[in-house]
Amino acid sequence: MTLPPRTAWLALALSALAIACSSSSLPDPKSAADDYASAAARGDADAIYAMMTSSAQKARSKDDVRAIVATERAELAEQAKALSAKDARVDATARLRFDDGEESTLELKEGRFYVTSAGALPGGARTPEEALDQLRRVVARRSYAGLMRVLSPATRAAIEQDLRSLVTGLEHPETLQVQVTGDTASIAVPGGHHVRLKRDGGVWRIDDFD
Repeated sequence: MTLPPRTAWLALALSALAIACSSSSLPDPKSAADDYASAAARGDADAIYAMMTSSAQKARSKDDVRAIVATERAELAEQAKALSAKDARVDATARLRFDDGEESTLELKEGRFYVTSAGALPGGARTPEEALDQLRRVVARRSYAGLMRVLSPATRAAIEQDLRSLVTGLEHPETLQVQVTGDTASIAVPGGHHVRLKRDGGVWRIDDFD
């Protein structure tokens, strides 16, 4: 087995302690980092396992963690040293997953959790996987606004410019030349766009456009 990234281990420790707290006062995440650093320095597999979330404990048994710790003592010692440094910064986050699959992400600052992303609210993905998950969610919701938020500024600007050009070109549809062939029609729109229509049951519908 290989040791998970050190950030993953730290996240497991912090999330377990933060989520377990049900009182109005929140624990200092630095204390969680210190506890983890101490356990890592000692090579205390049981203490590290106790810090893990229930889902993480299901993914790895206590014996798995013991085996990893036994073979990665040097790496754990380095982690402990880094976490104990005076300039070490600890960021605490929490994730809330709802029954419908939507997820909110919160970040702890000065003893208070702030929403960083939630459903239709804008949020910044910190990993490529988070960006892909955001894309899946906005497409599943058929959310145009959501889609615009997850695109890069350059791509968003290009799409919006393209759509504005299409809107401008269709301002006076009665002046456009429509080529009708049976139940299909093709229209060249100013700005370099083309719209294709199809008639179904006597109703013309947009079949494609570019």
